[in-house]
Amino acid sequence: MTSMSKDLKSLFSYHLFVHASSGSAASLVAVLAVFPFLTILQRKQLDDLKTVKHLNALELILYIVKREGLPSLYRGLISVMQSSCISNFVYFYVFHLLKSFKGRDEQSAKSDLILGTIAGCVNVLLTTPFWVTNTRLKMNGINCTLPYNDLLSGLKHIAKHEGIQALWSGTQASLLLSINPAIQFSVYEGIKRYLTKIYGNEKPSVFYFFFLGALSKLISTFITYPLQLVQTKLRHGDKENKQKVGTMEMLVQILKTKGVKGLYCGLEPKLWQTILTAALMFMAYEKIARFVKFLLRATAPASS
Repeated sequence: MTSMSKDLKSLFSYHLFVHASSGSAASLVAVLAVFPFLTILQRKQLDDLKTVKHLNALELILYIVKREGLPSLYRGLISVMQSSCISNFVYFYVFHLLKSFKGRDEQSAKSDLILGTIAGCVNVLLTTPFWVTNTRLKMNGINCTLPYNDLLSGLKHIAKHEGIQALWSGTQASLLLSINPAIQFSVYEGIKRYLTKIYGNEKPSVFYFFFLGALSKLISTFITYPLQLVQTKLRHGDKENKQKVGTMEMLVQILKTKGVKGLYCGLEPKLWQTILTAALMFMAYEKIARFVKFLLRATAPASS
């Protein structure tokens, strides 16, 4: 009984909720800041902007504002914020839960990579339906007209008219992409551990975490971008994917029709979006987590 209560205590500890809630709140800050880049990224990945593909990310933003109005850049914002909030809570919670089972001396870049991959797989299996729905909501009124306009009604509609399995479209690509946050977290935690050894427990500036988050995401994005492209196409229901091919088949299909360059379609806005998101998120995450821990220490009853 004592062993079980200890296990439950470690499973629902305030430490895990601090990390998960901080990661969840930080993701909202990041999403709000870089949402226009996410909009043009998905539209480029789905070939919706092929007539102006020569424009760079900032030029595309101005093009959409001029042609469709400013609100078009923020189409689907609420559903993305909801999905991001849920997804990051799950990921941070599972990652730090797994990490809590290992002692400080056992933690390494290799173990972070393994734990990050496991956390990513759990996150994918639990939250893919939210991302499938909001990928479609972001294109609503542009290249399709949907009979729903929010996350919950979208989940119900897809399940009813396309089957439950449609809510997990692109899961294979998403599971493979679990390596993306795993690489990001292992690089982030590895550099942080290294610098802590050099500088000790001195509290670094939040801009330190901004650049650390940006660097770690840059590395993971370059490695995994082709899979992210396929994931978006599968989630949305790609027009060229009439035979409902899988992840590897679509990768081969893109290579045959568009070459290696086609695997990196939309990379520029992706780098803007993902690097800024990660940099802002980790900066906000460390700041929020630090502040919450300070409040908890300040309000904790003094030991006798």
